[in-house]
Amino acid sequence: MKQNSIALFCGSAEGFHPKYKELATDFGKLCAKKNITLYYGGAALGLMKTAADACRALNGKVVGIAPSFFSNSTVIDTTLDELHLVDSMSERKQMLERCADAFVSLPGSYGTMDEFFEVLTDAQLGLHYKPVAILNAFDYYSPLIEQLKVFKEEGFLKDFHFDLLIVATTLDELFEKLINYKNSNNRHWLDKIKQ
Repeated sequence: MKQNSIALFCGSAEGFHPKYKELATDFGKLCAKKNITLYYGGAALGLMKTAADACRALNGKVVGIAPSFFSNSTVIDTTLDELHLVDSMSERKQMLERCADAFVSLPGSYGTMDEFFEVLTDAQLGLHYKPVAILNAFDYYSPLIEQLKVFKEEGFLKDFHFDLLIVATTLDELFEKLINYKNSNNRHWLDKIKQ
């Protein structure tokens, strides 16, 4: 299934190593080359800006969604052609989830994990059926993936919910898995928990 848009979750910092910025640049370029609209948090800093700028440099479409309480002079990228200002971080996440066809996490920290776990939990609950992916380049997310395996092995996460998550180590693998995504959620389980 081809995705026409992706919501990107990643750091508002660049990290200590140039490889992270290079990864975000390559991701933004690929979105433009594949004619995929890039939704992101509307920031003018960090890996967020790097990916957005790389996409725009190749005439790709970028849509920013940012809370209005952030500073226009330091945080929000006011040069975006399409920028939506919302009242809260929660509203931003809801709009990203509603608008994008898929969700991808590059390196980041608290905010990235907040966005990632919200869309993954919503997939678990059948609130959407879109792919949720982690790009585990440089083993950045390997400890997180191991913790998810602990959830499953200890009986707190069902196999079909564990399998909702796409994990890729390269951009080529990521985009291939997005196209071939099949939602693993169990319809019988969903029928039991929902009205």
